Amino acid sequence: MIRVFLVDDQQLVRAGFRMLIESQDDMTVVGEAGNGAEAVELLSVTSADIVLMDVRMPRMDGVEATRVLAARSERPRVVVLTTFDLDEYVYNALRAGASAFLLKDAQPETLLGAIRDVHDGDAVVAPSVTRRMLERFLDASQAPNPDDDDRLASLTAREREVLELIASGRSNTEIATGLLLAEATVKTHVGRILAKTGSRDRVQLVVLGYESGLVSPGDR
Repeated sequence: MIRVFLVDDQQLVRAGFRMLIESQDDMTVVGEAGNGAEAVELLSVTSADIVLMDVRMPRMDGVEATRVLAARSERPRVVVLTTFDLDEYVYNALRAGASAFLLKDAQPETLLGAIRDVHDGDAVVAPSVTRRMLERFLDASQAPNPDDDDRLASLTAREREVLELIASGRSNTEIATGLLLAEATVKTHVGRILAKTGSRDRVQLVVLGYESGLVSPGDR
């Protein structure tokens, strides 16, 4: 059973999400909050697998709440909900540790599928969408040197190559084809990169690729 926690300052929005989620045999709503501060407090005593997190809320917004949750040892996966797909709040939430973002007007099956995918450890946001957002908010002229980023220090040359392709929006199949590797080998590399860099999923790897300067805005 996937345990979902709802965070939104609009009660009607939470009620709609609750009705949808509770209609599924494999999901249940374990709690809800009207702002980030309340969510952080309640999630310290409530176990959840997935948090549906609005980004613009009073008291504590979804970005700060995501950052606090990501710092905990037992941390749920956060799916950020937004009205705009190119939103600085969402960009900051992804940097803070969110696993995905969805538009609030997404179709019900899209939302439910996203919850299941994130629960299974997959990234919901297409790397190309994440990339488009990162390129909007990052300045290519200020890109750091990847050799200076400690998070990349333990990666082998092949792992850095795979990370660069992930950050460029390539799927495992595309990476396997481009590097002449078996897809299973690529998956092994991805797992090792996640472990070595302390990243939770592919979205976090895309963010890391840009933050470290391994990939720069405008690269293809």
